[in-house]
Amino acid sequence: MTLPTQLNEFLFGIYPYICLAVLLLGSLIRFDREPYSWKSDSSQILRKGQLKLGSNLFHYGVLIVILGHFVGFLLPEKLVYLIVTPTQHELLAMVVGGIAGLCAITGMTILIHRRLYYRRIRGNSRKWDITIVIMLWFQLALGLATIWYSAHTLEGGGFERLVAYVQSIVYFEGGSAAIIRGVPWVYQVHILLGFTIFLVSPFTRMVHIWSGVGSLAYLFRPYQLVRKRGGSVNS
Repeated sequence: MTLPTQLNEFLFGIYPYICLAVLLLGSLIRFDREPYSWKSDSSQILRKGQLKLGSNLFHYGVLIVILGHFVGFLLPEKLVYLIVTPTQHELLAMVVGGIAGLCAITGMTILIHRRLYYRRIRGNSRKWDITIVIMLWFQLALGLATIWYSAHTLEGGGFERLVAYVQSIVYFEGGSAAIIRGVPWVYQVHILLGFTIFLVSPFTRMVHIWSGVGSLAYLFRPYQLVRKRGGSVNS
C-alpha cells in the first residue's frame, strides 16, 4: 500500500516515536501518581470458568510472539545470517510465530467471550478493558494474516525490509518511513496498530506488563539477610 509521502512520513517516521514517548513517560507518571492502579484487575473472583485455559493460552503464546519479535527483528543481520539464511529466517518466523500466534488468539478469543458473555464480568469491566483486548485480538489476527503474504515472498526480501524498518526505528537511524513505503497493507496496519497499543497502554490495564519485565530483577537480587532475635550477623 502506497500512501502520500507526507502521510507515510508521519505514520511510519514520526508516529512511532510519539507512541513510544507516551508509553515511557505515561507509565512513569502513572506509577508515580497512581501506583495502586498498577495491576491487571483479575476477574477470577467473579467467575473461574474459562479463565485458566484462556489466560494460559494467551500469555504463553504472546510471550513467544514478543520474544520472537525481539530476537527476529533486533538482532544484527550479520549475526543472524551466520546461523540461518534469509529464507530460513523467514520460515522460522512463520512457523514459530504462527503456532504461538494461534495459541494466543485462541486464548484471547476465550477471554473476550468470557468478558462479554457473562453479565457480572461485563458489568465490572471498564470500556478500556474491553477495547484493549479487542485491539490485541485484531493485532494477533493481523500478525497471522502476514504469514499468507510472507509465504509468497520466501526469498526473504520483504522480510528484510521489515527488519530494516524496525531496526531503523529502534536505533534512531532515520529514513524509516521510506523503507516501509509500498509494502502490503497488512504489514502497515499491523505496525500502526502495534504502536497504537503502545500509545494507549499507560492508560489501561496493559501497563502491568512492566511488572513482568521488572520481575526479571529477582534473578539478580542478593540473598535475603535474616537476623536472629538477640543475635548478630557477620557479613
